[in-house]
Amino acid sequence: MTRTLLVASAIAMLLAPGAFAADLAVPHITAKAPPVAADPGHNWSGFYAGINIGYGWGRSATAVDFINAGGNAPLSSSAGTFNLDGVTGGGQLGYNWQRDVFVLSLEADFQGSGRKGSLGALCAGAPDGLQDGVCTPGHRGDNTFDPALPVTFDLTQKLDWFGTVRGRLGVVVTPRVLVYGTGGLAYGRVSTSGSVSAINVGGTPGADGGTFTPVAASFSSSTTKFGWSAGAGVEGAFADNWSARFEYLHVDLGTVSGSLATPVIALSGAPLVVGYRSHITDNILRVGVNYRFSGT
Repeated sequence: MTRTLLVASAIAMLLAPGAFAADLAVPHITAKAPPVAADPGHNWSGFYAGINIGYGWGRSATAVDFINAGGNAPLSSSAGTFNLDGVTGGGQLGYNWQRDVFVLSLEADFQGSGRKGSLGALCAGAPDGLQDGVCTPGHRGDNTFDPALPVTFDLTQKLDWFGTVRGRLGVVVTPRVLVYGTGGLAYGRVSTSGSVSAINVGGTPGADGGTFTPVAASFSSSTTKFGWSAGAGVEGAFADNWSARFEYLHVDLGTVSGSLATPVIALSGAPLVVGYRSHITDNILRVGVNYRFSGT
C-alpha cells in the first residue's frame, strides 16, 4: 500500500507542471509596421535643368492723371485694366534635397514674353454752351467763343521678359510623383510708350476768330522691376533622370510709373503734364521637362 501511494505521488508531480503550463495564456506578439518612406530605388536629390512653355494671363491696372504744371494740381484722372496675354517660354535650373518623403529645392528660371496691351484715356473738352474744358481753355471773342477740345492719351505696355528665384517644398506622394508649393523673388522688364494729342485753342481775347493749333508729344521707357511670385505644381519622373511637370505661377512685379510734359496748354496757361501708374501682375500655366544630373 505504501509503495502504491509513493508511485501515485510521483506520477502526480510529473503531470502537474504540464497541466499548469496548459492553464497559462500564450502571449500574442505583433510586429509594428515600418514608417512609410520614399522608394529607395528613386531619389529626387541632385542638380537639374530643363525647359518650359506655357500661357500667361498678364494684367496692367493703370491710372492716368492729367495735371496742371502750374501748381501740380490734378485736373482729371481715369483708371482701367488691360491684358498682357500670350505665350511664354524659357528654361529653369535648380537643386533638390530629399529627406524621406520631403523634397526641398532652390530653383531659378528665365522666361521670354513679348506680350503687350494698350489703354486710352481722355480729358474732356468743353461741354455744350461752355468755353473751357476740364484740362484746357477755350477762346472767347466779342460775339462768340471757340470751345476747348479734348486731350487724348494712348498708352502701350509690353512685358519683355521675366524670371524668378524660388524655393520649393514638396512631398513624394508616390515614389515617382512629387507635389510641391513654391514662392520667392520675381523680376522682369516692362516697356512703356505713350502719346498725347490735342488742339490748343487760342487767339486774341475779345477778338473773334480763334486759332486751332494741333500739338502732340510721345515718350518711351523701359524699367526692370522686382516683386514676388508664388505657385504650386506636380512633377512626375518617367525615367531615372527625366521628369515632366505641370505648374501654376503667380507673378507680381509691383508698380511702373512715369510722366510726360506736353505742349498742351492747361487752364493756368502752363503746360499740361500726363502721368501714369501701372500695377503689373501675371498668372501662368506651363508645362516643362527636367533632366537630373545625378542620382537614380
